[in-house]
Amino acid sequence: MALLAVNDLKKYFGGLHAVDGVSVQVQEGDLVGLIGPNGSGKTTLLNMLSGHLHPDSGNITLDGRDVLGLGPAGFTRRGILRMFQLTRVFNRMCAFDNLIACGLALGMKEHAAYERAGQLLDELELTRVMYLDAGQLSGGQRKLLEFGCCFMTTPRIALLDEPFAAVHPVMRKTMSAFVRRRNEAGQTFVLVSHDMQTIVDLCPRSVCLNAGKVLAAGETKQILQSPAVIEAYLGGDTTHEAHHD
Repeated sequence: MALLAVNDLKKYFGGLHAVDGVSVQVQEGDLVGLIGPNGSGKTTLLNMLSGHLHPDSGNITLDGRDVLGLGPAGFTRRGILRMFQLTRVFNRMCAFDNLIACGLALGMKEHAAYERAGQLLDELELTRVMYLDAGQLSGGQRKLLEFGCCFMTTPRIALLDEPFAAVHPVMRKTMSAFVRRRNEAGQTFVLVSHDMQTIVDLCPRSVCLNAGKVLAAGETKQILQSPAVIEAYLGGDTTHEAHHD
């Protein structure tokens, strides 16, 4: 049984079919890339997988149980945590307190939250800025802090929406290493990114959306060589290699 199963999911905004009959399965321990050109439905799909949007039809199951209608808090309680494209941290709280607040909100005991926050600050190379307000951190450091907030408790599934966008290459490397280590330890991820090289490096399997539909799914390197996927990204010019996107 799939850990997360999406069946014929649809979401319309007026006449726009943002997600139009998407079916996807995510197994325990997967690191799945979710790719596609702008406007293909990736963020809308993640919004439904985290309870922030309710689909017009279709269903979502976690461990075989229907999770539709739970809302964001219900999804979070069941271990589906979402990292947004726009960083969401408490700018007037220090980095350390951001992590503590998230841990306590997720039901951790205070001592455990302090210990876990220290481990994450070290792993994400944020210890030297741990007492600075989050608003004083660089954009990349705030992204790293949000990573930490998602992992104060171990999620069943981490949904990451463009975590590497506009991030310094050194911090991108730290994030990638964090994701890889967690995945090797059995953590399940769905990763949205336009950084094709990062998708190739991290994700053995990917799903490509286009115009709200699944265009291709399978081994990442194979689907990036698919003429249909190349056409979706490059507007019909199939003379380029997809990994140059």
